[in-house]
Amino acid sequence: MAVELKGSCHCGAVRFSLQSSSAVPYQLCLCSICRKVGGVGGSINLGGFYETSNIEKGKEFISVYKAVLNRDTPEESIASSERNFCSKCSAMLWLYDKSWPELVHPFASAIDSPLKTPETLVCILNNSKPEHVHLPEGAKEVYDKYGKESLESWHKKNGLWVE
Repeated sequence: MAVELKGSCHCGAVRFSLQSSSAVPYQLCLCSICRKVGGVGGSINLGGFYETSNIEKGKEFISVYKAVLNRDTPEESIASSERNFCSKCSAMLWLYDKSWPELVHPFASAIDSPLKTPETLVCILNNSKPEHVHLPEGAKEVYDKYGKESLESWHKKNGLWVE
C-alpha cells in the first residue's frame, strides 16, 4: 500500500495530503527554475498519485507558476508543468504536468511527514548550476543532465518502491 504524505506551506494557510509509492527524497535538481523558485541550491520532488491528492485547507491560497524555459533566447517558451505554491508565503507545494495526468510531484521541502534519507543523493542538471551554488555534503552522484533512473525505477532498484 502506498505511503500517505502530508504537507503544508510555511505559514500554514495550505495543507494537503496524497499517496506516494516513491517518497524518498533522493534527487536534487539544480536547474535555474528549481534553484530560483525552490530556494537554496535547488529542489527535490517526490512522486505521488494525482487522484489521491487532497487539499485539506487553503485551496484559495494556491497559485500556479508556469516556468519560462530558455529565457532570453530565441527558443524561449512557457513550460507545460505547473508549480503550485502558497500565495501568502510563496512556499512551493507541488508540481503538476498534464503530460502525466495521473502523477503529481510534491516538493520534499513542503512535506511534514517523516521521509527516509537516501544513502546517496543524485544531483541533476549540474550544468545549470553557477559556481556560487555548492552541492550538499555526503555521498552523491552528479550529472550534468539527467540521472540514469526515473523516480519509479530508482525506487524499485533500491527496494524503496511501495505498492
